[in-house]
Amino acid sequence: MEAAAGKGAQRKPAVGGKKKITKKLQRYWEGAPQLGTPSDAPSKAKRRRNEKTRLRAGAQGSLQARKVLRASEAAGRISGKRDPFPGAAPLPRHKVRKFQRGQKSQLAGASSQRLRDHLALLEQKVELAVQQAARMELLLPEEPGFLEGDPGEDTCTITQADIAEATDIASATKHFELTLNQFGPYRMDYTRPGRHLLLGGRRGHVAALDWQTKSLLCEINVMETVTDVTWLHTENMFAVAQRRWLYVYDNQGVELNCLKRFNGVLRMEFLPYHFLLATASETGFLQYLDISVGKEVATICTRGGRLGVMGQNPANAIVHLGHSNGTVTLWSPNVKEPLVRMLCHQGGVRAVAVDSSGTYMATSGLDRKLRIYDLRAYRPLQSLVLPVGAGHLSFSQRGLLAAACGDVVQVYRDVPVQPPHKPYLLHTLHWAAHGLRFCPFEDVLGVGHGSGFTSLLVPGAGQANFDALENNPFRSRKQRQEWEVKALLEKIPSELITLDPGQLGRVDAITMEQKHQEQVERLGFDPQAKPAFQPRRKLKGRSSAGSLLRRKKKVANEEQRTKIRKSLEQQQAVEREQKVAPRAKRSALDRFRK
Repeated sequence: MEAAAGKGAQRKPAVGGKKKITKKLQRYWEGAPQLGTPSDAPSKAKRRRNEKTRLRAGAQGSLQARKVLRASEAAGRISGKRDPFPGAAPLPRHKVRKFQRGQKSQLAGASSQRLRDHLALLEQKVELAVQQAARMELLLPEEPGFLEGDPGEDTCTITQADIAEATDIASATKHFELTLNQFGPYRMDYTRPGRHLLLGGRRGHVAALDWQTKSLLCEINVMETVTDVTWLHTENMFAVAQRRWLYVYDNQGVELNCLKRFNGVLRMEFLPYHFLLATASETGFLQYLDISVGKEVATICTRGGRLGVMGQNPANAIVHLGHSNGTVTLWSPNVKEPLVRMLCHQGGVRAVAVDSSGTYMATSGLDRKLRIYDLRAYRPLQSLVLPVGAGHLSFSQRGLLAAACGDVVQVYRDVPVQPPHKPYLLHTLHWAAHGLRFCPFEDVLGVGHGSGFTSLLVPGAGQANFDALENNPFRSRKQRQEWEVKALLEKIPSELITLDPGQLGRVDAITMEQKHQEQVERLGFDPQAKPAFQPRRKLKGRSSAGSLLRRKKKVANEEQRTKIRKSLEQQQAVEREQKVAPRAKRSALDRFRK
C-alpha cells in the first residue's frame, strides 16, 4: 500500500499545486516570439481579427490611405522594436553655421501670399542643403595638416628638408626648386584648381606647366620685358603684361590677342566670377577687360601715380590699390572715385593681401611695419615691425600669412587673432623674392625669385577637400568644357560689384518713393493710382442713369467707410500706447505748479 501510494504521488501533483511556466526571453534581433502555447492562441486570433477589420477598412478607402497606415505602423521601429531615439540626429550649431550663406529672407515684407509661400519654400531648400552639407562633412576623405615640433622646439627652426623627410613620398615630391638663372627674376601664378603653374621672367621667359607631374605645356620667349603674368578662367589661356602692351596666349604658346589699349601694365588680377581682368598701369590707370566678349568695361584714372601694388578681395571682387603716400584705395568698375580710402602707413605701401573670407587685409610699407586691418570696420587689429620690410604678401585658404622680406620667407599663423611673436615657418632663399602665392587645395607655397622658382611645404595652408563641381584638380577635358559653359551662363555682371554683396537682394524703399514722386511731378498724374469706379453696363433696362448713380455712390461710401475704419484703428492704437506708458513720478513740489 505504501509503495502504491508512493507511486501515485509521483504520477499526480499535489492538490492545489500549479505547474510553473517559464517564458523564454526574446531579443530584438531574434524576431517575433513563436506563439505555440495554448495561452497565446486567443491573443493570436484576436490579432488576426483586428488585422481583418483594419484591412476591410483600408479596402474601402484608397490605396494611398493603406500605404500611410502601414508606414505609420512601421515608423519609429527597428527590428520590430520602437526606436528609442526617433528622428534625425541633432547637429551642432557651429557645424551648421559653417555652411550658412547670407541672411534669411524677410517674409513679412513680401507683397503677396504667393510670394511669401515661394520665399518660404526657398528657405526650406536652403536650410535642407545646409543640414545635408553639415552631415556629409563627416564623410570627407581628407583632414587639414599641421606642423608640431618636439617639446621645447620652435616650428620656425624646422627646415624644408626635415619636413620633406617626415612626410610621405607624394608630399615630399611637392618640394622642389627650378634653377633658371638667365631670365629672372620671376613672377608666378597658380590656376584656381591648383594644378597648373605659370612662370614669367622679367627678361621675356614665359612657361606653363603641370607642376605636380612636371609636364611642360609650353615655353616661349617674348623677347620683351615681362612685368606680370596671370591665368584666366581656365588653364587654356593666360595673360602676359609686357613692356608695351598686354598679350593673351593659349596653353601652346600661340598669341591669341594683343590689347594695345592696355599699355604699360604693371600688375594684373583676374576676377573669376565676373570674367574680368583688372590691370594697373604705370600711368595711374585702372582698367577692366571682359574676357568673355573681349570688351573694355571701364577705365578709371586713380590720380595716385604709379600703380605697382595691387590685390583683390575674393569675397566681393573689390580691387585694392596701394599708393606711394601710404594709402590703400578700394575700387569698383561702376564708380569713378574710390569707394574707401585708408591711411595705412607713414611711408609708401609695398604689398597688399586680402584673405579668402574678405574680412581681413594685410599691408606692408616702407616703415617696415606689417599691419592687419578688419575690413568690416576699417580699423587696425595687429601691427608688427619686421627687421626688413615685407615686399610681398599672400594669404592661404586657411588663414596663414606669408611675407617675403628680401631673401627670407616668413609664414605667420593666426595673425588676426593675436599679434605674432615669432613666425610659424621660416625659409631662406638664394635670391630676393619677386613673387609669392599659395597653391589652392595644397600645403604648398610658391616663391618666384631671381634664380628661378621654389616650391615650399607649409603644413595646414590649403583646404583638405575640394568641391568637384567648382574647382576640380582632376577634371577631364569634357568636364572642363562643361564647367566652362556653366560658368559663362552664371557670369555675374560687372554692375553688381559692390562693397556689400548682401545689398543686392534688398529693396531700397526710400529710393522707390523718390522715383514715384518724380514720376508724378513729371507726368502730372499718378500712374499707380487706383482708377475711378465705372459701373458695368447691364441689359434689360438695369443700366438706367439712376441705377448707375446708386452703384457709384455705394462704392464711394464703401471706400469712405474703409478709410474711416483705418483712421479709427490708428487712433485707438495711439490711445492704447498712451495708456500703457508709465506715469512719471510726482514730486512734492508739483503742488505749487500753476
